[in-house]
Amino acid sequence: MKSLDVLMPVEGMGLIGDLIGARLPVHRLWLEPNPDLWLAEWGPRIRAIAVAGHIRADEAYMRRFPSLEIISSFGVGYDHIDAKAAARLGIIVTNTPGVLDDEVADTALGLMLMAVRQLPQAERYLRAGLWPKGAYPLTPSLRGRTVGIVGLGRIGKAIATRVSGFGLDIVYHGRHAQTDVPYRYYPSLVEMAKASDILIIVAPGGPSTRHIVNAEVLEALGPEGVLINIARGSLVDEKALIGALRTGKILAAGLDVYENEPNVPAELIALPNAVLLPHVGSASVKTRQAMAECVAENILAWADGKPPLTPVPETPWQGRWGKDG
Repeated sequence: MKSLDVLMPVEGMGLIGDLIGARLPVHRLWLEPNPDLWLAEWGPRIRAIAVAGHIRADEAYMRRFPSLEIISSFGVGYDHIDAKAAARLGIIVTNTPGVLDDEVADTALGLMLMAVRQLPQAERYLRAGLWPKGAYPLTPSLRGRTVGIVGLGRIGKAIATRVSGFGLDIVYHGRHAQTDVPYRYYPSLVEMAKASDILIIVAPGGPSTRHIVNAEVLEALGPEGVLINIARGSLVDEKALIGALRTGKILAAGLDVYENEPNVPAELIALPNAVLLPHVGSASVKTRQAMAECVAENILAWADGKPPLTPVPETPWQGRWGKDG
């Protein structure tokens, strides 16, 4: 194993630092009294970064570390890292796909059930002592609905498997049709929204997908439509969504992600037809531990001179990428 100085820029799961620190020197930037002064001295020595919390790693950020070889990121989404710039600089970027698919898919189905059947509202009704005064009003049903999945990747397929178990029809939208799935493909998101009763958003974040769910898509979804977002808040025009929920242009929404986390608009919180979770899609002890292990294992494999386990498509493993030391 070659020696790599590993930077953890922000505090995250302590397990990540523990696993890497058992074999490599780990520097926890948030503990430094003067981070800028520390980076000026240590930046040139850093060869690996473990991203266990939110940082914006653009090209300027990466250039602060001229010896950087690998960024190992916690989570399947990596829109906070400019992976194309990393490729130009010869830096590998890894994420944690696979280990969180089932957990996030479970959360999506939970949000769908809660939003359609008004389960959080019914619980609040009981807790407020209103049941003795009369039964909770009848709710909409899942029966007979078509579910449109935006982004049929690993998590999207896991959601589709679960939705099929509910006896619902499935259609999907993405960059291209997939020949190995039995679901109808819509090249137009607006047309799929017209054909769907429930939209589940699972596509990656980033500039290319920003606000792809806009007022036009919500209008197409219609007054009986339900929006579920477990991907990134940036995919949905939050102002348009608030307007659609407030005016009845759509029936309900179930959200785990927001445009400006952890700040959720007060207008959204006030809406009775919005089910809101604090970005907990993968937040179980078992899944987060597996994600932490994946972050560490990517860096440890790299230090051993082995290929990274889960490089992102923009920085594929092609032989001995990077700088040997």
